[in-house]
Amino acid sequence: MTGLIQVVGGAVVDNLTEPAMLLVARRSAPEKLAGLWEFPGGKVEPGEDPEAALTRELFEELGITVRLGPELPAENADGWPLNERASMRVWFAEIIRGQPRPLEDHDELRWVPLADPDAVLGLPWIPADFPIVRALLTTLAVPAGPAFS
Repeated sequence: MTGLIQVVGGAVVDNLTEPAMLLVARRSAPEKLAGLWEFPGGKVEPGEDPEAALTRELFEELGITVRLGPELPAENADGWPLNERASMRVWFAEIIRGQPRPLEDHDELRWVPLADPDAVLGLPWIPADFPIVRALLTTLAVPAGPAFS
């Protein structure tokens, strides 16, 4: 079904080859989501490629330029369900220029260690992002080696 609003999110890591840290963003708005953590990103504009949208959104929201890595596989082609009207596709990303700052929609950024799943899962995530966080940790645990075992 293609009538869904397409949203893109960035799993911004310190290194695409050997990720050890994940950058997470705390929402400042809307009120019902304020104070909850999420993957930074946003809506894909009409006619815009999802990867281009993510690159644009990360620059607008955090002031960073990124290199995109692989997409985090979702159970269906539309991506991860956010609600009945929207779904999100998530890509791994590495910063290649800029220092991340909460410029838009966020009031705090934090690097969390991927080797400590409790630190990652212990954050108050937006409920729709929580299954994505679990999938990300599972995905990284498979090929990663000792740090993730």
